[in-house]
Amino acid sequence: MLATSLLGRLRRRDPGYAVLRRAARLTLVASVVFYGCRYGAGSSVLATYGLFGTIAAGAFAQLPGPAPQRARILVISLPAVWALIAAGSLLAWSTWAAAGGMLVIGFVVAFGGVGNPRLVGWASAFQLFYILASFPPYQPDTLPQRLGGVTLAIVLLAAAEVLLWPDPVPVSYPQRLAEAADGVAAFLDSAAGALTEPHPDHAGRDASRQRAYDVVGPLDLARNPPAWAPTAAGAQDRALRICAAALREVLAKADRLAADVPPEPIPDLAAARLLRVGADTTRAAGRSLTAGGAPVDLDGLDAVVGRAEAAVGESDGQPPDVPRLCRDATALALADQVRVFAVGTRLATGSRLDGVDAPPGLFDYAGHNEWTLYWRQFRSHLAPRSAHLHSSLRLAVALAVARVAAGLLQLTHGFWVLLATLTVLRTSAADTRSALRPSVLGTIAGALVSGAVMLVVDLPIVYAVVLPVTLILAFGVGRLLGPVWQQALFTVLLTVVFAQLDPQGWRLAEARLVDVLLGAVIGVLAGVAMWPRGASHDLRHNAVRYLAASADAVEQTVEAVLGDAPSPQRAIDRVRRRMVLIDSSYCQYHSERHDPHRQQVNWDAVLSAGHHVVPGVGSLLRRNPPGCLAGWPAAAALLRDAVAHLRSAYDGLAEEVTHGRSSVPGPAPITCVDELDRVRPLLGEVDPQAVRHLVEVDRWLAALADTLALARVRPETPGEPTGKP
Repeated sequence: MLATSLLGRLRRRDPGYAVLRRAARLTLVASVVFYGCRYGAGSSVLATYGLFGTIAAGAFAQLPGPAPQRARILVISLPAVWALIAAGSLLAWSTWAAAGGMLVIGFVVAFGGVGNPRLVGWASAFQLFYILASFPPYQPDTLPQRLGGVTLAIVLLAAAEVLLWPDPVPVSYPQRLAEAADGVAAFLDSAAGALTEPHPDHAGRDASRQRAYDVVGPLDLARNPPAWAPTAAGAQDRALRICAAALREVLAKADRLAADVPPEPIPDLAAARLLRVGADTTRAAGRSLTAGGAPVDLDGLDAVVGRAEAAVGESDGQPPDVPRLCRDATALALADQVRVFAVGTRLATGSRLDGVDAPPGLFDYAGHNEWTLYWRQFRSHLAPRSAHLHSSLRLAVALAVARVAAGLLQLTHGFWVLLATLTVLRTSAADTRSALRPSVLGTIAGALVSGAVMLVVDLPIVYAVVLPVTLILAFGVGRLLGPVWQQALFTVLLTVVFAQLDPQGWRLAEARLVDVLLGAVIGVLAGVAMWPRGASHDLRHNAVRYLAASADAVEQTVEAVLGDAPSPQRAIDRVRRRMVLIDSSYCQYHSERHDPHRQQVNWDAVLSAGHHVVPGVGSLLRRNPPGCLAGWPAAAALLRDAVAHLRSAYDGLAEEVTHGRSSVPGPAPITCVDELDRVRPLLGEVDPQAVRHLVEVDRWLAALADTLALARVRPETPGEPTGKP
């Protein structure tokens, strides 16, 4: 009964036994490497670097992808590992030289993740390789043995990833995107039926709408692990981000169109045809993201869009049907975003855009090489309000200070100080304080147990026998039981290892306790002294600048349509640059603790308020080129009035984000009926094409107002995730 109860608890805490499988692989590789090097080859250096290489790459590195991909990353990373160990070994002659190297390498390794999230999972492991090698004794002649031990460990670990109990392949971001595309396509079909069928299935449409929102929600970057989220600077990750934004736009416009369904279905409605072909194209584009999927054919979508655009401009002498123009304008904008999604899937799967009419501005990056794109990403984050820059500087300074302290105090196992700093330090002071308690309590408990055992047992053979047991406990059971247990069992593991490498009796446990306490203090001081509020403050500041840039882009777009300003491309580029910073801050923000009593911002909606601008401008200007409404003063007055209200809403939302309190009520949603009342007095004898341009621009502004209406500051309700809508 006891065994059954324990297995039940284990299964609940470790579904699929993923943690135990990983711990078993690490235990087997670490044991083979340590025993072979320490007792087979008789080399303590080989054993030390082999064991800690296994632990760093197997426990501290968080690598994405299926087992073969993780194994490939491990092997490809070997040159970087060699360089870090060589640098640490050569700088170990001086405390100050090693600390200077720690400052530079600590920052470069941590900041490198802005260009590729796959490096984020390696950051802690890379730090450990340099940390271990940078401590005395200064023995550059042992460098071949150090490199040999680490190489053996990583190669065996890579083989074990593939051959020994491989983890089930998690759901990737392209798979999430494909599922979301299928859900959105189903909603488009339902919305099309509501426009034309005599007895539409409203219940079915509502169910498909809810499912569409359920499958699109997981596309948020903050709801994906950093190693899986498409935040890299490369073309494929950029394409995935554009695909996600376009799919959200498609869903928002479909929802808006469904809300404007006429009282009586209208057969052969252009909007319904656009929805149906949009559903087919969206579904096919989503399937192209799966293994073996064929690129989507855009000819059908382009043909239907061309006919709809031509039909919109036709006039039989009757006054323009403004409600129908509203629906057609929304459907055409939806079709544009379907096309953006379909083109993006080509780049996301590694295909080229040869012969494909890509939307201007959105996919210009496809013509640049990877290094150019990485450099642009780095340059965007070299900004005073970059949360990633702050985190990298904080970590580098804390590790450098810890290295100086360990060197000046001549601690026997000084790298434990830096390991403790690395373990405790978080991106905010609150999270650092939270990590301090389990780290200290676990170390004290582990030191007491280790010291007591070493007082009784002084035979190295005993510690050699129990090494596999302590490995599986530290990296399997400890992770499942919680941080205190994990830290305590890791302390016991280190005692067992060094009892075989450098026996010091019970003083080894004492040294471990002192080193961890010193490293924890340094980590806490760094967390309190350097940007203690973490990403929260940066996110609010970046959001204000992001909203201001979005408002500027909207204003300049409308002025361009009215013929009073050039193309708003520079304003759109500014929004894109600020989007990089706010997305990074947003992802880090969701990994931190927040005050549950403080009013929370609906960050998903705030980001959407800007994310709707970038793809919308390109779609709008394609059919409504700059100057298309020039010479129509009444239309200019109406649009400028709408922009003024929208600008006020952007400023009001920025005020809410800054101070965390509600300001004036947001703009109310505008329906087709409202549009009719606004536009009817302006019709007169104007060209029907001009009416179409006016309706499309006004509908675009109304859609932006809808997104702002959702982004409100409100008290957090108990049990609701912080920062979520």
